[in-house]
Amino acid sequence: MKLHLAQQDGNYAVTAYSKGRVDINYQSYQTSLIITAEKLELDWPVRQIQDLTTEHFAHLLSFKPEIVIIGSGEQHQFIHPKLSSPLIQAQIAVECMTTAAACRTYNILMAEGRKVLAGLIV
Repeated sequence: MKLHLAQQDGNYAVTAYSKGRVDINYQSYQTSLIITAEKLELDWPVRQIQDLTTEHFAHLLSFKPEIVIIGSGEQHQFIHPKLSSPLIQAQIAVECMTTAAACRTYNILMAEGRKVLAGLIV
């Protein structure tokens, strides 16, 4: 699926997504990653939602986001609430959705100027 967005200069945007691949600014990646408007962290060591730990969420806190979106892969899966507790305690919203939905949602929120972070499981 190709995504269309009026890209803001210098920002990272998801430009396409398909099973096993996500394109960021037209560059293809086949590993899980973390994306914000200003930063792209490649090879996030999460291959499936069950790999997530509280340490992963504590790391996400270091980006100082307002909203965190977790793309859980092809299937919508939920995380255990205790995993996201570092973010919840910092009053940061956390949402889980399929990776395709997370890509679309990230682009919309980023284009609105929101401080959004997406952890995408590819």
